[in-house]
Amino acid sequence: QVQLVESGGGLAQVGGSLRLSCAASERTFSEYVMGWFRQAPGKERAFVAAISRSDTRTYYADSVKGRFTISRDNSKNTLSLQMNSLKLEDTAVYYCAARGRGLYSVPTESREYRHWGQGTQVTVSS
Repeated sequence: QVQLVESGGGLAQVGGSLRLSCAASERTFSEYVMGWFRQAPGKERAFVAAISRSDTRTYYADSVKGRFTISRDNSKNTLSLQMNSLKLEDTAVYYCAARGRGLYSVPTESREYRHWGQGTQVTVSS
């Protein structure tokens, strides 16, 4: 079972940038569709971005499109999320997630992802 560890969260100002990383434990990282989700206080977990196994397809929530970029480095077993032009409403705990091994479709529903990291806090202040 793949284990995921997020890093890179912290405090940023409105309009600033942060880069999140997710390290995966398995060498078969390239066989997992990956995604980022976030959960703000009092709200349900929400889709942020997802990426196909070979990095050819990416998907974004409308709220982050044009500001966030998801990427992966299969040689380093790493998933990243570059967040620019941060807004107050981006404040949340961000989770890295992986689908079951060997699947190809890239869903946006959290229930489709089997493996989850512990989350990293992102706080945007004015």
